[in-house]
Amino acid sequence: MNRKPNMFYRFMPLVLLGLLLSRPVAAEEVTLNFSDADLVAVINSVSQITGKNFIIDPRVKGKVTVVSSKPLNEDEVYNVFLSILQVHGFATVPTDNAIKIIPDATAKQNSTPLTNRRSTPGDQLVTRVLKINFINAAQLVPILRPLVAQQGHLAAYSATNVLIVSDRASNIRRIERIIASIDRETDSDIEIIKLKHAFAAEVVRLLTSLNAATTPGQKAVTTGVKFSADERTNSILLSGDKTSRLKYRAIISSLDSPVESSGNTHVIYLRYADAKNVAEILGNVGREAIKAEAKSAVNTKSASTPGSISIQADETSNALVISAPASIFPSLRSVIQQLDIARAQVHIEAIIAEVSLTTSNELGVQWLIDGGDNRPVLVSQFDSPSIGGLATGTETIGSGLTLGLGDLSNSGLSFITMIRALSTDSETNLLSTPSIVTLDNEEAEIVVGKNVPFVTGETASTDSTGAVTNPFRTIERQDVGISLKVKPQINEGNTITLAIEQEVSTVDETAVAGAVDLTTSKRLIKTNVQLEDGELLVLGGLIEDRVVDVENKVPGLGDIPILGALFRSTIKSKIKTNLLVFIRASIIKDPNKARQLSSRKYNFMRDQQLKKIEESEEEYPVLSPFE
Repeated sequence: MNRKPNMFYRFMPLVLLGLLLSRPVAAEEVTLNFSDADLVAVINSVSQITGKNFIIDPRVKGKVTVVSSKPLNEDEVYNVFLSILQVHGFATVPTDNAIKIIPDATAKQNSTPLTNRRSTPGDQLVTRVLKINFINAAQLVPILRPLVAQQGHLAAYSATNVLIVSDRASNIRRIERIIASIDRETDSDIEIIKLKHAFAAEVVRLLTSLNAATTPGQKAVTTGVKFSADERTNSILLSGDKTSRLKYRAIISSLDSPVESSGNTHVIYLRYADAKNVAEILGNVGREAIKAEAKSAVNTKSASTPGSISIQADETSNALVISAPASIFPSLRSVIQQLDIARAQVHIEAIIAEVSLTTSNELGVQWLIDGGDNRPVLVSQFDSPSIGGLATGTETIGSGLTLGLGDLSNSGLSFITMIRALSTDSETNLLSTPSIVTLDNEEAEIVVGKNVPFVTGETASTDSTGAVTNPFRTIERQDVGISLKVKPQINEGNTITLAIEQEVSTVDETAVAGAVDLTTSKRLIKTNVQLEDGELLVLGGLIEDRVVDVENKVPGLGDIPILGALFRSTIKSKIKTNLLVFIRASIIKDPNKARQLSSRKYNFMRDQQLKKIEESEEEYPVLSPFE
C-alpha cells in the first residue's frame, strides 16, 4: 500500500523537470530552465538529453538554478552541465562505458583523460603534458603554480623537460598561452615584449610597485631585472639574467589580457597630468576621430553611424569621465597614457656678481691777486671749491688736500695761491646666489629686494591766505632688487633649453631742492641658452668702462712747460662695471636626486650655523629639517 506513493514522490522531480524542458521545432535543441532543482535530478535530465551514462558519487549533492533564454544542442547542454558541476565543486572522469561524477579533491587521483585536443569542453577536468622547448620546466613550476586551481596538479619532469598539468581544460589552455609567450629562445640580456591589450606604461608601473613592495622593517629586494616602457610601440623592455626575466615574462603575459567593460562611459584617474588640461586636448582629438569615422561610414556606405563623445574633468579627484564609442575609446586611452607621465624637475642655481670700480684724481692750482688802490685784480679759478668762493665765504673747503699760500694787505698788493689735490677710489661688490626648482616647461621666478614707492603725481590747493591745503600725492610701488625668471625645457639627451630673464636694480638717493628724487639703476639680461645637465654657463661680462679726462687751464700760461702746472687744473676719473651671471641647471628625475640636492643645501646651512655657535658664546637653536 505504501510503495506506490513512495514511487510517485520519488519520480515527481523528474516529471517537473520534464515539464521545464520545452522542445522547439528542432528536436535536437532544448531550453534549460532549473529553479532550485536537486543536483541528482539535473544529472538524470542531462543523461536523457545527451544519452550519456553517469556514475554518481554519494557525496554529490546540492541545489541547482539555471536560466536559459535560447535553445541549446546536446554539446552545449553538456558544456553547461560541466560548468554546473564545477560551480558545486565536482568533476567528471570519463571511463569506457560511463562518466564518473566525483568531488574535485579526488578527481585528479582518478583516471582523468589525457588529451591535447583543443575541442575538449572548457570545464572538463583533464590531464595534459606540455612540452617545454627552451627554458627549464622546473623553473616554471613556482611561477605557474598560483595559476592552477587549488584542487589541480602541476609538476615538472626534468628528464624530458615537460610539465604535467591536471586542471580544467580552459585553464590549461590559458597556461599554454602563457608558456608560449615566455618559452622563447634568447641569448640577449634585453627582451622586447609587445603587448596586445594592456598599456606598457601601466604594466611597468605595476611591476615597479611589485618590485619595491616590502614589509615594514625589511629592505627592498633587488631582483636584478630592469624594465622600461616604450609607449610608441606599446612594448616593455626587460633586461637582466634569464632566470629573473622568466618570472616577469609570466606576470606580463597574465596582465596582457583583454578586459571587458560595461557601457561606453569610463572613469580614468590621472596620476601626474592635470585633468582639466588633458580634457581639453582629448576633446579636440575625439571630435576629429568622430569626423573621420563618420566620413569612413559614408564612403563604405555602412549602416552604422558613429556615436557622440563627451569628456569631462573632475578636478576634485583629478579624473576624466569619458563617454565615447567603443571604437574610439582605445585611441583616447592611448593618448591619456602618453600624456599622463611624471614630468622631470629642473634645479637652477645662479651666481650674480656685479663689481663697480670708480677712481678719480684731481690736481689744480688757483690764483687770486688784488692790486689794491684801484689796481687790476687777477683771478685764476676752476672747479668747486673755487678760490673766489672761499675768499668771499660762499663756499667751504671740500674733501682732499687744500693748501693756501699768500700775502694779504689792506692797502698794497695781496695775493693768494690755493693748491688742491684729491684722489678717490670706490668699489662696489654685489653678490647673490639665488636657486630655484621648477617643473619641465613651467616658468619660475624668484625676487629678493624691496618694494620702493615712486611719486608719480602731486597736487595741492590753497586757501584764501595762500596756505597749502589738501595735498594729494600718487605713488607707484616697484620691486627693486635681484630677480631671476627662468623657464626650462628638457630636450633629448639631457640637454636643457633655458629662457632666462635676470635683473639687478638698485636705488640711488640724491637731494634736490629739499626733496628726495629716486634714481634707479638697472642691469637686465634676457636671453635663451642651451646647456647640458649640470653644466656651468656664464652670462654677461664687462658692461661699462669709462675714462674721463678734464683739464682747465689759463690760455698760454697753462701750456708753459713745468711752470704751466701752476695755471691749470686736471681731473682724471675712471668708471668700470662688470656684471657676471653664472647659471647651472640640473635635471631631477628621481627622488634620490632631489634628496641629494636638499641635503647639500641643508648641510651647508648647518655648517654655517655650527661655525657661528663656535665663534659666539651665545646659544643658537640648531637647525633641523621639518621642525
